[in-house]
Amino acid sequence: MEMLKAMGLFFLIQSLTGKEGNMHADEMVSINHAFEIRWEKPGHSPQYGYDIWYQPRHNTMISTSWGAPRAFTKGFNLEHLSEGLYGRHLHIRFLHDPAKDTGFVWSALTTNMIRFFKNQDGSWSHEVSISVKPLKEQNWILPEMPGLITDFLISLDDRFLYFVNWLHGDIRQYNIEDVKNPKLTGQVWVGGLIQKGSPIVAVTDDGETWQAEVPEIQGKKLRAGPQMIQLSLDGKRLYATNSLFSTWDKQFYPDLVQQGSHIIQIDVDTEKGGLKINPNFFVDFGTEPHGPSLAHEMRYPGGDCTSDIWI
Repeated sequence: MEMLKAMGLFFLIQSLTGKEGNMHADEMVSINHAFEIRWEKPGHSPQYGYDIWYQPRHNTMISTSWGAPRAFTKGFNLEHLSEGLYGRHLHIRFLHDPAKDTGFVWSALTTNMIRFFKNQDGSWSHEVSISVKPLKEQNWILPEMPGLITDFLISLDDRFLYFVNWLHGDIRQYNIEDVKNPKLTGQVWVGGLIQKGSPIVAVTDDGETWQAEVPEIQGKKLRAGPQMIQLSLDGKRLYATNSLFSTWDKQFYPDLVQQGSHIIQIDVDTEKGGLKINPNFFVDFGTEPHGPSLAHEMRYPGGDCTSDIWI
């Protein structure tokens, strides 16, 4: 890490896979302020690379993992889990305060948000901070459906944590001012497999069935579930797309590929907490000149909550 700081680091690129889409290549590309490119071999990369984040004041960088491209590019298959083709490492966000030694990671399939922190002896520990209970289902491929967290972020003032459940269809806001005790302060349903009108219904412990109320925006039905999110720098506007990966989209939300994806805006109460769908904002990628498109990631040109790291 000291070497990277001395280079005047501009950014890092995590390599995703090795030969034939099997194992991770154990390499990163570093590009400094002079646009000099060099390949790094950290020696501690996860088996399947994905995202990275670092906290310079703690001389620590944490890399993350997804899975073998030869597995996930073909869609989700439970057998790939038992075959070890999905990673068991971290997807992380440190708090933005560069002096803080705590952050959060998620486990997608178990739908857990995990807090990691530094001990007094310099070692690192973790604990489950938020757990989304899987829903019992009727008319689905499995008896229970995980929320499937696919993205999360922390507001620039480190007060709120946001994450999405791509399969369930909700966006959540938690107050993390007390990082050991997150409190749910906002939740909106913006799609998902269990929205009203879907053949899939959730079942309560008492045997009752229910489906989520999902409103239309400008007369348009919300498609698929929330997938990637981005927050304005003032924390008042949260944006969400809904395409994960085309083969997964076809598997879980086949209509999305035919109709195209969209971007929606969620208005945020930054005082007491709370989320509300903005009825006047809807970017429809189903009307593109060359046919429906799938929107995935978003970035602010001047920096944003998922990429800004301060020294």
